[in-house]
Amino acid sequence: MSVPLITSLFLDIGGVLLTNGWDKAGRLKASQTFNLDYEEVNERHHLTFDTYEMGKLSLNDYLERVIFYQKRSFTRAAFKKFMWKQSQPFPEMIEMVRGLKAQYHLKLVAVSNEGRELNAHRIKNFGLDTCIDFFVSSCYVHFRKPDTDMFALALDIAQEPKNHVLYIDDRSMFVEVARNMGIQGICHTGYESTRTALAASGLIWEKSI
Repeated sequence: MSVPLITSLFLDIGGVLLTNGWDKAGRLKASQTFNLDYEEVNERHHLTFDTYEMGKLSLNDYLERVIFYQKRSFTRAAFKKFMWKQSQPFPEMIEMVRGLKAQYHLKLVAVSNEGRELNAHRIKNFGLDTCIDFFVSSCYVHFRKPDTDMFALALDIAQEPKNHVLYIDDRSMFVEVARNMGIQGICHTGYESTRTALAASGLIWEKSI
């Protein structure tokens, strides 16, 4: 088999390897579980979550602004536990990128918008640090996709030519931004379609039985 042109995969985490860390569905479920006003929670969330994801606000401070700005009948610990439980893996995707890394000796780089505490929980709980080489997370670098600096920094750290990199994200805009920088991209909509797109780029994954 010839060596594929792709030598590095840049990967989003939420929506690709795992469910989103704290999305609209999670906030709605939290509002129902803890008897909160969803519209108020959602408005407060949108006013401050970008600051949290950029690493300029702790999770406790975020929760203080969004949930615990008034007395509640539940604790911060109970609410955080609920937040952690919203993250679930996509096992086939994780297995595939692990397999491709081993088969083609790829660098795996996470390029994701994640808040620090949620990011740490998701990395450790799902063992992402055992397959991903490094994490260009918004909470570490203090800017967020679609800022092109996210991708530029990932390229600098990976030390890979951009035409040897393939980026996978479930947000089409972010894929378009990467493509405009000369990075090949796949808009992830599901395991099978992404597997097919990877094969078209020379990264053929045959799932072991």
